[in-house]
Formats: sequence, C-alpha cells, structure tokens
Amino acid sequence: MSHTDEMVQIKTEALGAIQHADSEKVLQDVKVKYLGKKGLVTGLMKNMKDLPKEEKPAYGQQVNDVRQAITQAIDERQAYLAEESLNQQLAEESIDVTLPGRQIANGATHPLTRTIEEIEDLFLGLGYEIVTGYEVEQDYYNFEALNLPKSHPARDMQDSFYITEDILMRTHTSPVQARTMEKRKGKGPVKIICPGKVYRRDSDDATHSHQFTQIEGLVVDENIKMSDLKGTLELLAKSLFGADREIRLRPSYFPFTEPSVEVDVSCFKCKGKGCNVCKQTGWIEILGAGMVHPNVLEMAGFDSKRYSGFAFGMGPDRIAMLKYGIEDIRHFYTNDVRFLDQFKAVEDRGETTC
Repeated sequence: MSHTDEMVQIKTEALGAIQHADSEKVLQDVKVKYLGKKGLVTGLMKNMKDLPKEEKPAYGQQVNDVRQAITQAIDERQAYLAEESLNQQLAEESIDVTLPGRQIANGATHPLTRTIEEIEDLFLGLGYEIVTGYEVEQDYYNFEALNLPKSHPARDMQDSFYITEDILMRTHTSPVQARTMEKRKGKGPVKIICPGKVYRRDSDDATHSHQFTQIEGLVVDENIKMSDLKGTLELLAKSLFGADREIRLRPSYFPFTEPSVEVDVSCFKCKGKGCNVCKQTGWIEILGAGMVHPNVLEMAGFDSKRYSGFAFGMGPDRIAMLKYGIEDIRHFYTNDVRFLDQFKAVEDRGETTC
C-alpha cells in the first residue's frame, strides 16, 4: 500500500469513527487514536523520510489537510453531542409550570419561648435590662454571695449537680444578679431580669425536670419598698393571665430575701370560685419574691443603709403550663411535632393570654 493510499484509508476510518461516536468520551478516544502524540495521523509524518526530497512538501501538505479534516469533524460532532446532551437533560428535568405549588408547612414559636418572650417584652417596656450569665457557675456566686454559706441548711432546698467542689451547674439564675451587682461597684440603680436554664437533681415526672427555665428580676436603688414589688407583680400577673387577675402575697422564707413572700394569682379558669386548676382554692402559686437581704447587698458592695431592693423569680415552664393547659412538663423538651402543631393556631390568632 502506497503512502497516499494509507493516508486515505486513515482519513476514511477516522471520519467513520467520528460519525459513530455516541458520547463525548468515545469521541475523545477517537481523537487520541488519530490525532494524539502517538496517533495514526501523527505517524504518517514518519513516512517523510522514505520520500524523495521534491515530494516531501506536497506529502506534508496532504497530512495537514487530513489532520484539519479530522479536527473539524471532531469539533462538529462534539458540538452535536453537547446539544443532544443538553436537550436530554432539559427533557428529563422539565418543570410543568401549570402544576399547583407545593404547600410548605410553617412552624410555630415554641410555647415556652413564647412565654419567655412575652415576659421579656413586658419588662423591657418597664425599663429593665435583660442579662444572661454562666450555666456552669462557681459555688460562691450560686450560694455564698446570696447569703447561703457552705454550712447553711437551706442549701438542701436545691439538690445540685456538682462538677468539682467549687464548680456546679447553676441551680437558679440568681448568680447573674450577684455578678451584676458586683460589677456595678455599689452604685445604683440596678434594674434587670435574668432568663436562662437552670439545673437541679430532681426526678423527671409530669411536673418536675432536672433542667428547666427560670426568669428572675432584681431592682436595687434608693427608697425601694415592698409596695414597689407588689405593684410590679400585679402588672406581671395581669399581663400574663388577664386584666381582671388579682394577686396575694403569703409570708415565706428565702435566704436571699427578707421579708420573703410566695405570690399567688387568682384562678383564670374559675375566676376564684374553685376548680381543678387551682385545686378548689381559687388561687394559683406562680412565683417567689421578697426584699433583697441586706447581707446580699453588702457582699455585692452596696451600702444596705442607703440602698434597698426587691427580687423575684418565676418558672416560665410552670407559667406556660398554666396559660396553655399543658399537663406534662416533659412535652416542652420531647419535640413531638404533634404537640408543637397545636400552638400554631394559637400563634396565628395572636393569643397571648389565657
């Protein structure tokens, strides 16, 4: 076979292979076979050494013509295959714009979060600051700075998770109050609420949990009286449970306040007549409060003869259970969608009170 016949045969085979290539990968293999460094067209140039000198230019031009013809055929086939691939993809991924849209299920604010935000909004409107603190706390700020020295029997009221002898999971958010007063270096006024998680060793049942939330409030200034506390708590009760609610204060004991009181709100279900919610008493206990103990003020650097204050603490978990008729505190933490979905309608209606 002459060199010219070999050239024609290679060109014919290459163009046929290009035309039958059904994918870009197969086409690439054809390109390497004929136009690669060790390809058949490149190999034709080796025949130059056997040709007379006068025939070499014409032969070289013929090889270049074959290379260009094959290159052009490859480019055209590649463009065709790319268009075919795009058309196939568009057909497979086509969207029927006449179909109705898919409805996206909207969530709702968790009832516990709703309650906390409602309380925060009230106190922000009264000029309070929202202050947060450490959940892993020093024993000093959790107890001693709150008039609870290591030997104090009232520590038994709060069974605690200790990490070391001096470090524990906080049992209330009161350490935030102690740290805030300490930072103010004995200068008032202080007007804060402290929301957050707290931890106590307690058996999990329908009304108790080892982890729950608390919101505590603190006001320290000159001439703060028990009547200021009562007025604040009345406003809180009416905001949470309805404008016709009343409160009553019962003497109690807390080591960090003196005097101390338990605060009850008139039952929102029976209007004070007695029912299963209030256990036939007409009243529901919602929080504890009192005037800040002089020892707490002095340990934080405040002059207890010049400054006085009040403090209160409530459990948003309990308040949310009362507001929304929730019987088991564990529903707040199990994330059962069936439970959470019940509160979407409440949120859509914009309900905030019982």
